Amino acid sequence: MRFVEEVVVEAVLPTVRSMLAEALRERGHTQSDIATMLGISQSAVSKYVHGDIERNGRVQDDPQVRELVERLADGLTSGALRPVEALVEAEVTVRELERGGVVAELHAEAVPGLTPEDAAAIHERGGRLQETARVRASVRRGLRVLENTDGFSQQIPAVGSNLAEALTGAETVEDVAAVPGRIIDVRGQVTIPGEPEFGVSQHVAGVLLAARRSGSDARAAVNVRYDERLCDALVDAGHRAVAFDAEADIEPAVETAVTDHPDATVLYQTGGFGVEPVLYVLGPGAPAVTRSLREVDLGPGG
Repeated sequence: MRFVEEVVVEAVLPTVRSMLAEALRERGHTQSDIATMLGISQSAVSKYVHGDIERNGRVQDDPQVRELVERLADGLTSGALRPVEALVEAEVTVRELERGGVVAELHAEAVPGLTPEDAAAIHERGGRLQETARVRASVRRGLRVLENTDGFSQQIPAVGSNLAEALTGAETVEDVAAVPGRIIDVRGQVTIPGEPEFGVSQHVAGVLLAARRSGSDARAAVNVRYDERLCDALVDAGHRAVAFDAEADIEPAVETAVTDHPDATVLYQTGGFGVEPVLYVLGPGAPAVTRSLREVDLGPGG
């Protein structure tokens, strides 16, 4: 595993500093001047200008890097740029190159299986790849909460539980991360069959999407068995609980309930013919909905 910051420190920073020191020297600056401008020691400047620091040829030949160096050297020489302003411009350029350029290419080459497009997407602010990683990590944190919640195994329904979190603008189950299969109770232990994935939950993901289509701003949901005491405890903790029709198809029934009560954070049905009673907790993220259960946990035996 190599972070892009390692690529920047090992290949980009020495090369750009060396190029900039050389460009400033060509413009008549002394080593002392250059040291002050770049915030480094005179001995470091000496190494840069005398070629004692190895440059990365790909970085050195990159047109965007060469243009940056010339622009900074001219700006520092004329006084149009203060050193801190030059630093900001260099930082902006490096971040751009991480999102699609020589830095992304070098990062991809340093990490087996990583393409330049993936490397660029990792550093794209608000990009989907970045968000999917964040959502999976959020579900993992929520699962750790469940594993450490006393009595949660007794709250798992016969059909199993799941914990789901949606991407921004989620429209289908492919946009929702959850546990593959179901969270189950094995001899009193919460058992999670695998790492969070997208598109693996029809049930809880479907309920979450139905609620969102009807006006809920929830991003995550978890299901447990319905227990009147648990439902009351959640209400006492500040949740809005709304029942839906157990006999109807679940997603239309949830849509109807949430349309009338978009602020609902607990949805439940008390069972019907061949239908197990179940309760769903909705919230802004997987850790939040699981903490809601931990904070009102009834413990073994209720």
